[in-house]
Amino acid sequence: MLDPHRLRVFRAVVGSGSVQAAADNLGLTSSAVSQHLSALARETGLVLFQRQGRGIAATPAGLELATQTEEAMRQWDRLDSVVTDLRDGRSGRITVGYFASAGSAWMPALVKRLTFEQPDLTVDLVLTEVTSRNVTPDIDVVIDPPDGGGRAGYRRVHLASDPFVAVVPSDSELATRRSVALADLRGETWVSNDLTGSLGHRIVMSACAAAGFTPRFTVQAQEHHSAIQFVAAGVGISVMPRLAARALPPEVLRLRITDPTPVREISALVRETGRPNPAAERLLEMLLELNTHPSRRGRPGGG
Repeated sequence: MLDPHRLRVFRAVVGSGSVQAAADNLGLTSSAVSQHLSALARETGLVLFQRQGRGIAATPAGLELATQTEEAMRQWDRLDSVVTDLRDGRSGRITVGYFASAGSAWMPALVKRLTFEQPDLTVDLVLTEVTSRNVTPDIDVVIDPPDGGGRAGYRRVHLASDPFVAVVPSDSELATRRSVALADLRGETWVSNDLTGSLGHRIVMSACAAAGFTPRFTVQAQEHHSAIQFVAAGVGISVMPRLAARALPPEVLRLRITDPTPVREISALVRETGRPNPAAERLLEMLLELNTHPSRRGRPGGG
């Protein structure tokens, strides 16, 4: 079995590109670092580094080992944290997955409130819509696929319907309206705010097809913060979920979309472990309450 401490030293050398730099970062001597590297090479039977000028560089095998051990070391660090929590008397830990707009709109207030109620709780947040990590969140806030597919080991709880809106420059002709038919955006220059092929992108494209056109994207911003700034600069318009268009600069306005209105459904996937998880159930209560009574957001200890 590989020694986690040696792997940590090895990864520090790969990351810093220098035995001495890794030693300085880890608070070790360069001799101790070299000994760990030699021991790891014997354990694995691999040539991990090669001479490069006056220094060393990871071999292809070394780079691959560093890549493949990333998740294992993250899990080892998590186990270290669990042991520390137990030793220090902290009562629990919860892993919460989320997507970007839910993260910025909901998570800060929810985490503040949850940890106010449960001071010994450690909350790990994971942006599950983009992560390549093999994580199993206790609660994962997700966008429902149109086919309503589930996830093994989880129960689905619907949280909210999130309609898409048109984000337009405040000095445009469109800004004189309160709502706009989707077909009326046919001739506009569009700025994307999601990855092509993503669930949100497919929802928009399907609605546009139903309205009889295909939008013309000239900027692939691929996330809503940048897309909003492109709209503010007058580059074009963007169609994004209302949750993503909460905070807008004065140069931008938000319009309701009709005929049809693209909508995404948001749910919480709650992990079923066969044992009680009070923190997860409390967070689920808060998510449901937040979407039933939006005015209560962000009040630590509030009802």
